Amino acid sequence: MHVELQTQPTATPVWPMLRTLGVIATLSGLLVVLADQITQPMIAEKQRLLTEQLVFQVIPGAVTKRDFIITADGRLEATASGASGEPIYAAYTAAGQLQAVAIVGSGGGYAGPVQVMFAYDPSCQCIVGSQVLKSNETPGFGDKLDTDPAFRENFRALEARVDTAGTALANPIVTVKHGTKTAPWQIDAITGATISSRAMGKAANQAAQRAAPVIQRDLAKLTQPN
Repeated sequence: MHVELQTQPTATPVWPMLRTLGVIATLSGLLVVLADQITQPMIAEKQRLLTEQLVFQVIPGAVTKRDFIITADGRLEATASGASGEPIYAAYTAAGQLQAVAIVGSGGGYAGPVQVMFAYDPSCQCIVGSQVLKSNETPGFGDKLDTDPAFRENFRALEARVDTAGTALANPIVTVKHGTKTAPWQIDAITGATISSRAMGKAANQAAQRAAPVIQRDLAKLTQPN
């Protein structure tokens, strides 16, 4: 009689396999952390250079800048202080004089928010330049915010004067229908791009309402030597 012997299946080495997977997972985690530590300074430096380029673009003639933040309780602090808040950028001439301060605001446009960097001159309490940072507005209309000569005239000396209490603008910045501007705090809209023009006005008002009172109150921090 032939008897067939059945062999028992070889047991899977569970613990060695788990140890191997653990080693692989640990090494993978270490590599991710290492890659992050290597790339973060590179990303930060790239962002710093981009910001500097934008600041000097919106404030022509400036050669150096210093970074500040507006804290949640309305204080102006240097970024080196370790405090957190909304960034602003003070730009200086070659002689070290404060030329203007770059501030950022956002306003709802036709296809989403329009984010803009403005140059605020504390001496005249006015906006003297602008540069759109982000926009999804319709091509041919939204891009006029940066290219239309007549529209850009609005930002040569757009009033952003602080009220007597020093807590807000004396007159909110608003966009008006093309050809109806009567006050220095009004923006003359682009014909056919009224919604985009209004977004620009909202962005300017938002930026100035937050930053101008703080800048005027703590102006000495911006003008004193670094």
